[in-house]
Amino acid sequence: MNKLQMRRYAKLLAKTGINVKRGQWVIVQAQLDQPEFVEMVVEELYRAGAGKVSVEFAHQPLTQLHFKYQKLDKLSETAKWEIEKLELKEKELPAMLYLESADPDGLKGIDQEKYTAASSARRKVAKPYRDRMDNKYQWCIAAVPSKAWAKKVFPNLMVNTAVEKLWDAILTASHADGADPVREWARHNDNLAARCDRLNRLNLVSFEYKASNGTDFRVGLMPESEFKGGGETTLGGNYYNPNIPSEEIFTTPKAGEAEGIVYSSKPLSYQGELIEDFSIRFEGGKVVEVKAKKNQDLLQKLVDTDDGAKMLGECALIAYDSPINNTGILFYNTLFDENASCHLALGMGFNECVRGFEDMSIETLREKGVNDSLIHVDFMIGTKDMSITGVTKDGRRVEIFKNGNWAF
Repeated sequence: MNKLQMRRYAKLLAKTGINVKRGQWVIVQAQLDQPEFVEMVVEELYRAGAGKVSVEFAHQPLTQLHFKYQKLDKLSETAKWEIEKLELKEKELPAMLYLESADPDGLKGIDQEKYTAASSARRKVAKPYRDRMDNKYQWCIAAVPSKAWAKKVFPNLMVNTAVEKLWDAILTASHADGADPVREWARHNDNLAARCDRLNRLNLVSFEYKASNGTDFRVGLMPESEFKGGGETTLGGNYYNPNIPSEEIFTTPKAGEAEGIVYSSKPLSYQGELIEDFSIRFEGGKVVEVKAKKNQDLLQKLVDTDDGAKMLGECALIAYDSPINNTGILFYNTLFDENASCHLALGMGFNECVRGFEDMSIETLREKGVNDSLIHVDFMIGTKDMSITGVTKDGRRVEIFKNGNWAF
């Protein structure tokens, strides 16, 4: 891979993704796949002003071994030192950079009952800390290639060639393949913000989705719902970009208002396995039936995580004619595939998508309709012929999407 372009990408993540502040602590989480790039991004974080950078590595084969040999009670434990670390994060509010490179099939064969139970137990302990940190720190999810991921995306290529090709695809999708990605992202954020403004002026109260694959679905919005996209701002005033890449305009729907059926348009990578060709049916705002040609049991476990996992936490709008979809590549990675087409998310909603959330308690936000859950899982539903109609507060019907793309 071109080292100069990798360096530009690292700079983008430090300055635009995290937008690190002078003296700030940054934690980088990564797999053991791209140590050279991790070194680059750490150096760029320091050059951008970071006071301390910590790196936390993970490795899927080790996760497989842990779940093979450890008992469920041990896997479910949150050690005292881990609690102290959560307390320190809540106090110090370090910026977080997540570098994704996991093998989409990297946990295939793992005991999913055990994995789900252990993960839920640990999430319950961590959730109060994360809730209190919400909207108070910068974070960014981005990606680097691994050999296994590259071979999944490009199975007919030699490993090194596949990695190079995946690097190219990641940089292209991330608007990071030019001479000045930081400048390109400033322009991109301006475009996303303009579309958000237009949607917010409509005062929408619901969306209706239809597509020839069978999707026929209605979801309610809160009167205070706001659309967001691109960069966000912490409560302390720090601007950052949580997802690189990002093409989405999104909001939080009203929990408990969803009727009909939606069909997936791309596979869902969840807990290291792929769920494919699935549908989800809603009644009274909750999931009442799931079907899948592959890993239906895993999809059912997902919606059974807790009561909130059966309701929606996000509606995201992305043109079918998006830069990522136009690559013609199925990434088998939600960060990319969710930005290739419209998607929904089961689970936790976004407080920041409620107008005036800064002055509301968690309890008030829940009462207004922001869903609560241990999970937030995006799944893709956008198709070439999808139509989306918005219904306004005064009953007008506004065409939002036509033939898979923006109608305005």
